[in-house]
This record gives sequence, C-alpha cells and structure tokens, in this order.
Amino acid sequence: MNMIQAINSAMDVMMARDPAVVVLGEDVGYFGGVFRATAGLQKKFGKTRVFDTPITECGIIGVAIGMGAYGLRPVPEIQFADYIYPALDQLASEAARLRYRSAGEFTAPITIRSPFGGGIFGGQTHSQSPEGIFTHVSGIKTVIPSNPYDAKGLLIAAIEDNDPTLFFEPKRIYNGPFDGHYDRPVQPWAKHDGSEVPDDYYRIPLGTAKVVRAGEAVTILAYGTMVHVVSGVVAASGVDAEIIDLRTLVPLDIDTITASVEKTGRCMIVHEATRTSGFGAELSAQVQERCFHALEAPIARVTGYDTPYPHSLEWAYFPGPVRIGEALKKILKD
Repeated sequence: MNMIQAINSAMDVMMARDPAVVVLGEDVGYFGGVFRATAGLQKKFGKTRVFDTPITECGIIGVAIGMGAYGLRPVPEIQFADYIYPALDQLASEAARLRYRSAGEFTAPITIRSPFGGGIFGGQTHSQSPEGIFTHVSGIKTVIPSNPYDAKGLLIAAIEDNDPTLFFEPKRIYNGPFDGHYDRPVQPWAKHDGSEVPDDYYRIPLGTAKVVRAGEAVTILAYGTMVHVVSGVVAASGVDAEIIDLRTLVPLDIDTITASVEKTGRCMIVHEATRTSGFGAELSAQVQERCFHALEAPIARVTGYDTPYPHSLEWAYFPGPVRIGEALKKILKD
C-alpha cells in the first residue's frame, strides 16, 4: 500500500470493528476525498457513517466534538491543514479541555485527519505545516507518520484513543517513497511502489519513536517527509548518523531521543515548518535540559524559513541536501 491506501485501510478496519466510528468532512463521501483517502467507505458503510459536510471547518470540528461527547468516535477530515485555523477555537477551547472541564465525565475521542506540508504545487493556501501551533495546546495529541505501515498503525491507535488527536498526513509522500531526488519536485500523480502493510488490524502506540538508522556520530531528529530527505542525505554523505523518526510529537518519546543523544553527543533537528517557534525549538530545549553534559556541539536546526509560504520558491524553502549537508559538516566539526 501507499500512504493513502494505508490510511483508507485503517479507517476501513476501524469502522468494521467499531460501529461508533464515523467519518465526516468535505467531499469524503461519494467523491472519496480530494486525495481519495476515504474512497469506497461510504459505499461500504453507508451515508450515516461516512457523510459530507458543508465547507465550515469550525462546524466540522464542533459537530465532531459533540459526537464524541455522546459516545461516537468521529474521524473528521480537514481537506488541507491550511484550512484548520477557523476550527482552532473549537480544538483549543473545547476539545482539548473537555475531559478536564467535566472532571472526566466527557471526553473528545476525535481524530482529525489533515494533509499538510508542501511539495505538490499547492501554493500558499494548500502547503503549510502548522503542527507547532497545536503541540502548544495541552490536551491535544499530534501525530505525523512518515510511511504507510506507520500511518495505518498510528491512525488506528489515534482512533482508539479517548483524547483528541491531530493526524497530519505529509501529502508529498502520499503516493509512495521518493524516487531518489530530494531537491526537486516529485510529481504528485507519479506511481510509486508501495510498502508492505497488513490488511488486518494492528496498532502502533502513540508516543513511540522509531530509530530508522543506528549510528554513532550524530543524532538526527525528523518526522514526516523530512525522514526521507534526511535518510537520503545521510546515505549519500556516508556520515554515521542515527536517524530517529519521532512519529508522534505529542506525546513525545523523549527517552529514545535522550538515549541516542547521550550516545552520539550531537543532535540535529530537521523539519519543514518555519524556524521560529517551530517544534524544533521545543525539541532543542528538551535535549539541552536532559543531555547538556553529553553534548559536544551546539544543537543544530535545519528548517523552513521565517517567511510566508513561498509558492514559487518552495523547493528552496524546504530543508534539502545542500542545507542539511552543510549543517552536518558544521556539527561534526564543532
């Protein structure tokens, strides 16, 4: 399966297992979603469990919160992460606080799926990476898979979770892994070989990072698309780097990160979102607090620039081989 198929499979499996799971959002029903992630679900489970909504992100999330409070497990789709901002008040003021405000009487077991990030010629309003905004909100979990196998297992875990979870899907790798070119566009409609993904139920617990590549010279922390970019750069450079795919930003697997940095003595963080107040800043602070005596060089960050999303220059905006390679040379020299 590619990532779209794996996400579709996760919802299919969970809807078959649990009649409380419902899917809602713009074009998710008959059309099957703008990226086809919900294709076939309405035909299989009916219009009362997979249904289209008006174009109102605040309304979609508000309805989902009410459904969750009354015992359903809604999986709303926000068609692009850029459109999630009208729903920010519902997420931050209602979903994130519901368990606490009700002393545990009510929960918001909702999983908000949304494609995020650039790389498919989407322009300014279809390409943003807003994960840092939501990791700041206590009570919301944030998940970002980097491959089809993890996407299915993590989505199943998120749907089963009793707290609200944002499930950001890196659309640049929706259709499969990169073809080896990390500094130029990959056609979003190109066909790629998929990954081995079981058809049946399995789950990957939230809050567990994965060591993608073991190494001794430097620890590189990444998530989503950047896991593939970093892996390509490391393979080409020959640096003995340990690459950690965070998979979930909240809850964060700080133990895996700490163990790696204490072993290597160096840490680099790579993400697509802007640098200032990006999640890399939080990672840097937590590594510094726990691994200060083990660090042999300043923590490095390679990120997007502090600018509005530059449609015409998006491939210069992304962390790519040149900037990541230069940062690797510098951190190993320090």
